[in-house]
Amino acid sequence: MRNRDAPTALAGHINKRVFNPIKVRRGARPVLIHTGRSSGKTCRTPLHAHRLPDGYLFIPLYGPRTDWVKNVLLAQAARLCVDGHEIELQSPRLVKKKDIWPMVPTTTKSYPGISSESELLRMTSADNAQNPE
Repeated sequence: MRNRDAPTALAGHINKRVFNPIKVRRGARPVLIHTGRSSGKTCRTPLHAHRLPDGYLFIPLYGPRTDWVKNVLLAQAARLCVDGHEIELQSPRLVKKKDIWPMVPTTTKSYPGISSESELLRMTSADNAQNPE
């Protein structure tokens, strides 16, 4: 680990081990359910999920090399739990913010440190993939 990555890695570790389980229990945010690359365990990561016409957009605040992004890209699928309902997601891909942001509702806030060149994770809802309009 490079020195400049240490604060980010520490913050990610603390979020994963301390704050994320609390947020999942509270149920205040959508939860991305995915499989760990190495462990094979089911992981639950609370995230902001931004609805798109064909699926959802996720903003990896710690960058596209975070564990949950790697897990989803490797598995090529995940589920999103929103208000107690699970949505099957597939076809994960990294997209540049500048290319996808026009599709996001205008009320969606932008995040500090996320530039137009930042890579975000886009996934298609399985319903939309099977039943294209």
